[in-house]
Amino acid sequence: MTRRIDYYNDPEAPIPNSLVPSVNVVVTNEAGDLLMIRRADNGNWALPGGAIDLGESIPAAAIRETLEETGITCEITGIVGVYSDPRHVILYTSNGEVRQEFSIVLTARPIAGEPTPSSESREVLWISRDDVENHDMDRSMRLRIRHYLQDSDPHIG
Repeated sequence: MTRRIDYYNDPEAPIPNSLVPSVNVVVTNEAGDLLMIRRADNGNWALPGGAIDLGESIPAAAIRETLEETGITCEITGIVGVYSDPRHVILYTSNGEVRQEFSIVLTARPIAGEPTPSSESREVLWISRDDVENHDMDRSMRLRIRHYLQDSDPHIG
């Protein structure tokens, strides 16, 4: 199985060899709970998301990735920010790809479906805002969620 290993500001981290635009999506239900997945590749909790395919718009990628990973169809409603910190690199063990972080984080509301795990997600849950901090996740994912919860202007960094 492919593993994903995140490094942040680590002198032992491998040198990046790719930059892939991706999306993450903060989907919230009427109660304000966040739709989250437990990733199959590293066991961490995360917002749904993934790479933007050639010929695909940012919103279309966000909707597709959310549906693929969670079983939920969503409607995009806004933006949290753009994250491109070169100190955050991600190693994919299957092929040696080492990506520099590049993620656009959008907000959305659910319009159909039920939380359903996939090959990319071991679990899919609605998690309350108060409980998000109690779940294991990479520091970059936690930062994105904190920016969303702070309800500030879009973050660019």
